[in-house]
Amino acid sequence: MAPRLDFSEWWAKGSKKGAPVVVKMENPNYSVVEINGPDAAFQSVEKSRGKNAKQVRWVLLLKAHRAVGCVAWIASLFWALLGTIKQRLIFGQGVTVASEKMVRGKVLLKIIRAFLLSSLAILAFEVVAYLKGWHYFESANLHILRTSDLQGLLHTVYVAWLTFRADYIAPLIQSLSKFCVVLFLIQSLDRMILCLGCFWIKYKKIKPKIDGDAMKSDDNEAPGSEYPMVLVQIPMCNEREVYEQSISAVCQITWPKDRILIQVLDDSNDESIQCLIKSEIAKWSQRGVNIIYRHRTIRTGYKAGNLKSAMCCEYVKDYEFVAIFDADFQPNPDFLKLTVPHFKNNPELGLVQARWAFVNKDENLLTRLQNINLCFHFEVEQQVNGVFLNFFGFNGTAGVWRIKALEESGGWLERTTVEDMDIAVRAHLNGWKFIFLNDVRVLCELPESYEAYRKQQHRWHSGPMQLFRLCLPAILTSKIAIWKKANLILLFFLLRKLILPFYSFMLFCIILPLTMFVPEAELPMWVICYVPVLMSFLNILPAPKSFPFIVPYLLFENTMSVTKFNAMVSGLFQLGSSYEWVVTKKAGRSSESDLLAAAERDAKTTNQPQIVRGASESELGELNQLKEQKEAAAKPIKKVNKIYRKELALAFLLLTASLRSLLSAQGVHFYFLLFQGVTFLLVGLDLIGEQMS
Repeated sequence: MAPRLDFSEWWAKGSKKGAPVVVKMENPNYSVVEINGPDAAFQSVEKSRGKNAKQVRWVLLLKAHRAVGCVAWIASLFWALLGTIKQRLIFGQGVTVASEKMVRGKVLLKIIRAFLLSSLAILAFEVVAYLKGWHYFESANLHILRTSDLQGLLHTVYVAWLTFRADYIAPLIQSLSKFCVVLFLIQSLDRMILCLGCFWIKYKKIKPKIDGDAMKSDDNEAPGSEYPMVLVQIPMCNEREVYEQSISAVCQITWPKDRILIQVLDDSNDESIQCLIKSEIAKWSQRGVNIIYRHRTIRTGYKAGNLKSAMCCEYVKDYEFVAIFDADFQPNPDFLKLTVPHFKNNPELGLVQARWAFVNKDENLLTRLQNINLCFHFEVEQQVNGVFLNFFGFNGTAGVWRIKALEESGGWLERTTVEDMDIAVRAHLNGWKFIFLNDVRVLCELPESYEAYRKQQHRWHSGPMQLFRLCLPAILTSKIAIWKKANLILLFFLLRKLILPFYSFMLFCIILPLTMFVPEAELPMWVICYVPVLMSFLNILPAPKSFPFIVPYLLFENTMSVTKFNAMVSGLFQLGSSYEWVVTKKAGRSSESDLLAAAERDAKTTNQPQIVRGASESELGELNQLKEQKEAAAKPIKKVNKIYRKELALAFLLLTASLRSLLSAQGVHFYFLLFQGVTFLLVGLDLIGEQMS
């Protein structure tokens, strides 16, 4: 049946004249043709048809001319826009653009031009198709697939995909998933054993004991021969936000002044920060504190190189112990009295490690999730390994070393970015024992931005794999017991540093999302739901106040496995980012007690002018100059947390993958999923609101 043609409406837009005429054709292919026009226009059927065709031709030509003009106008507009974009990219605002940006701008222009040319080609094809008459379904030159043909083609393609998926893709994913599930169970068993050990320690109230009486003398001015010589080191690098509170806290440690020396090891390359640190040191030196300032001219080896340079000083041989505090750590005044006595009558003890406490653990969602991880690390991992194995990884700060243990173990080495773990492993291979004090806590600060946290985690997970490659020959040839070697290789390095990020990334970031497209490789419910939830409960037990954040914690850990896996691979295969140290940005948080103590110190300083009178005029001038520079220094700007799209997209992908698996199970799983989704939505709103604040 031919289409209805009603061309008269194109030119007869005025008032209608005459009566409508209906002409019935004898050709069976045409049923009815309605022509609205005056009676005088139709003297015969043939003339009327010829006249209407001629008018239609002119109308088509006019419309084609109008369309071509419109296309030309659009093309000129696009061309002008491209020229403007090019000028903006290369010559905009008088700024010289780098060659890389110019290349990117050229690529963008090529993409836009290709899109424009393809659009013009499609338009030309449409015009040719119209002129050839392909728009009529009765054209002999055009073959149109029927619905049945199209459905048959799609069915064939779908069946081929199902066959290929079942024969090749599903077996591969199933094999990989079984391997990752086995690793997941082994790591979960290890974590379960650690938790049982922690419960046993709590039940039996096992704590490291001090042989003899503790040092309880409160007279910090009186010299005491029973007090050993202690060296306190504060390594820092461009720590504008936290240098003052760390130096202030260390200078208030109660220990005889003739038995302690404080080294401020400054690696800052900013002269203004150096002047501020010197001003703070001069202030405490005027108060009688034995404190010195050290700055390296050749800054190599990061923190390890800084500590190694400080230990090479001639006066270090007079000291027996060394306490290390990073720039954001604020020890209590009784720190040395709670840690150093453990070395008494224990010549095999090489390290006493204290626990970290956080002044900003409730600052935002990111710090709350970090607090869950670190509480489990100290409460469970460090405490259990310290009690039952006398070995754990040194945390790099808030610890006291026997200097003899450092020297016999080879001292600080610059070969990795985890110099603390390196010296701990080498000291363990030399037979030294470690003690972890869970009751002694040192205040510090957690990274408050995701950027700082991601860089910190990259260093913490790439360094151990790099160290494992370097230490493996020494572990195999050491004289320690076989079970200690097995613990170092299988548990300390492989299981907790390599297997954990590997299976987390593969199982929950690769295999779980793939099950949405390959249902033949569906994971069991206990792998998706039960075991991860149980492990999350165990992780959160040391920090019970964080229980409402268990679901965000579970999703956050799965998404962070991407960063950890990337860091592990870079450290294992010695990639470019494996030996990269980025100083973690601090915000300079202080607890309420620290603020009150600082206010009291300032009040005492204003009431003690005799301290300044003892200084010479040159020293006073230098102090006043440093004070003015300190006051003129800009205040640190707090960075808001950044929302990274790939992490959020991956988290939502994991949530969607869990949705498919949970909906096919019982109703209780659906309610759990609903709770999970609502919680994650609230977390996203919290992060977005924090970013906009």
